[in-house]
Amino acid sequence: MSRFVRGIGIVLLLLAVSVVVYAQQQTHTVAPGENLYRISLKYNVSMSALASANSISNPNLIFVGQVLKIPAGGTTPPPTTTPPPAGATPTPPPATGQTTYTVARGDSLGRIAARFGTTFTAIAAANNLANPNLIYPGQVLKIPAGGTTPPPVTTPPTSGGGTTPPPNTAPITGFELGGHAITFNYSDLMRNTGMTWVKKQFRYTQGQNPNDAAGLINDAKSRGFRILLGVVGDKNQLAANPTQYYQDFATFLGGVAALGADGIEVWNEINIDREWPAGLISGAQYTQMLSAAYQAIKSRNPNTLVVSGAPAPTGAFGGCTVNNCDDDRFIAAMAAAGARNFMDCVGIHYNSGIIPPTQASGAPVGSAGHYSWYYPGMVNLYSRTFPGKPLCFTEIGYLTGEGYGQLPGGFAWAAGNSVAEQAEWLASAVRIARTSGIVRLFIIWNVDSTTFADDPQAGYAIVRPDGTCPACNTIAAVLR
Repeated sequence: MSRFVRGIGIVLLLLAVSVVVYAQQQTHTVAPGENLYRISLKYNVSMSALASANSISNPNLIFVGQVLKIPAGGTTPPPTTTPPPAGATPTPPPATGQTTYTVARGDSLGRIAARFGTTFTAIAAANNLANPNLIYPGQVLKIPAGGTTPPPVTTPPTSGGGTTPPPNTAPITGFELGGHAITFNYSDLMRNTGMTWVKKQFRYTQGQNPNDAAGLINDAKSRGFRILLGVVGDKNQLAANPTQYYQDFATFLGGVAALGADGIEVWNEINIDREWPAGLISGAQYTQMLSAAYQAIKSRNPNTLVVSGAPAPTGAFGGCTVNNCDDDRFIAAMAAAGARNFMDCVGIHYNSGIIPPTQASGAPVGSAGHYSWYYPGMVNLYSRTFPGKPLCFTEIGYLTGEGYGQLPGGFAWAAGNSVAEQAEWLASAVRIARTSGIVRLFIIWNVDSTTFADDPQAGYAIVRPDGTCPACNTIAAVLR
């Protein structure tokens, strides 16, 4: 055989070996609750080697569904036990002198601590948890001495009107009211109404310094408000490299949390191509971002409330397309991807009210059967999709053109709404939400916009063109 032929044979042999080795490369798909350290232990490789093999610049930021390459030398992990189903009440093992608790889906260390009458730092210390924000379903935790057996969870009352939402299985810490304020000119009026939160939207650009949000946070706190920052990024930058963008965005949100943000809403109306890149609109895709964001935020400030981005409520698209997705389908996909593990509160918008919030039918429109026209319909949908998770209305308002003139064509459905109805319906919605046991945060959209154009934001404002605020009076009366 000539040297030429032998050379070809050797090359082909090497190629074949390379193909076999490549084909046998182990991979791991990240599951809810996992971090890089736990995955490295599973495969008996170092965390740094795992990060290097996958070009991960920040080893603390991985997301559900991400496929990781396991570097050479990694061993196959032993089979794991099946975690308890979503929503199931975990049963602690028999007492042996040490109280233990098995983590269920949706649990956080803070909630577990509250149930047992201890602190999350004490539980973290008892279990040698380096990051108390990273626990996973099926994990057995030692409850330190002094913890008490949690009381049974009671079923909350219904939210009024429509079908009864499923019982909540997670405690909700109070009910708080706030407003999305364009300026701080009406801070006294907001406080007198009973608002303790203010919402501001922040537009993020890749590479931006978190300190750019410090002014908003400090302004709110100097006026006595907690602040919810709705942080939205650049959809074109996201589309260019989603994996890197998720990590960069999460790092930025962690920095904002460290500055003292009381709450962060992770993006806004992620189901429409106005805010999210066409072709990437899916609940599973968004959950990857939410996963990275939640871990980054909690690692920097465990007290920051993490709210999932609220989809635009709509039935206009007939399901999901490349450009848009109806919110019921979108949040169902989020739930299937494990989003409940990466939020403290479910973000929800309601902005198409044309009847009182006590009604669940009878809207004077052709599509009267669609849930999005009704306050009870929205509450029932979101609480049913994420049972046990509190709802955070990051935008709720009633549109009226009174004092401004005719509403633009796309908003003609609200032509019959008056300022008096706006005031009455908002107060009624506050009353229902406050007593429902389901709603954690109620942010009125909006306080003081003066923009009345194709998007008639001023028509939603509770401060009217003449400077009066009828809704402030009716809401304050309900809270008193």
